Amino acid sequence: MQSFEQQREKFSSFLENYNFPDAPQSLYDGCRHILSIGGKRVRPVMCLMAHDIFSNTTNIDVLNAALAIELFHNFSLVHDDIMDNADIRRGEPTVHKKFSMPTAILAGDVLNVFAYELLNELNAKNSKEIFSLFNKTAIEVCEGQQLDMDFEQQEQVSIDEYLRMIQLKTSVLLASSLSIGAMIGNASEADKNYLYEFGKNVGIAFQLKDDYLDAFGDGDKTGKIVGGDILANKKTIFYCYCMQKADEESMQKIQELQQQSGQDKLANTLSLYEKLGARDYVYQLKDDYSKKAFAALENLSVPQEKLSELKNLARYLLQREH
Repeated sequence: MQSFEQQREKFSSFLENYNFPDAPQSLYDGCRHILSIGGKRVRPVMCLMAHDIFSNTTNIDVLNAALAIELFHNFSLVHDDIMDNADIRRGEPTVHKKFSMPTAILAGDVLNVFAYELLNELNAKNSKEIFSLFNKTAIEVCEGQQLDMDFEQQEQVSIDEYLRMIQLKTSVLLASSLSIGAMIGNASEADKNYLYEFGKNVGIAFQLKDDYLDAFGDGDKTGKIVGGDILANKKTIFYCYCMQKADEESMQKIQELQQQSGQDKLANTLSLYEKLGARDYVYQLKDDYSKKAFAALENLSVPQEKLSELKNLARYLLQREH
């Protein structure tokens, strides 16, 4: 089995050889820009790793599928940055800041179209099924983003609503990346579904860990302002838990803190999280989803040693301190 780093190197080489048209230059420079500041390429590499479990060779189909997933993911990032009015992504200007809003919209659109062009080239016998899963996932990601924006206008967001939102916005793309890789490797229906469950639960646990680190992480390790979500009044899992579990007095305190700013707001909010048991709850919830993820892998009909690299990746994602 190849390691995550080996698979990432393989994918990066394939991505570097993918050429956008030359003109209009500003449009395709926008596409190149977002891809050039890409992160760890977790989603496409998960696709390759899942394929590797069931097949001894990396074929053009799985590379095209992995690239389609990465192009779609970056399309969503370009549009997310527009909706969030974000200036910076991974230390670089966002596409709409570096170029223009219209160019960013079009760059996102065309990345999505190129993703479908790559899928259209698949020779796999189950390409129609792969297309259907990709379409379903694309719709769900958009639904998750809309829910996230809707929550900004809602005072009450339940824990279940929040978990549903992060499942759609974050985890279904991880899940389908694994499932598509397995499908191209001719995995059984059951194994494909177990990998989907693994990816879905890893994605949810990952976002819960992200929320946890924002509130209680070490800023020197995360590279972010601790409590940034609190200061921005974002409705994270902590907020949802407190609003659902708090008595009337604590609920009023939460609402009052929303109107404040600065370090006092942060300190008082964190203190309230501790008092209401939110910190322990979120940490345990993250662990619960992590256990669900690894339990799904135990059901696969392949030797467990074939899953060692996938398990290592999941542990890294879920045990990180940054």
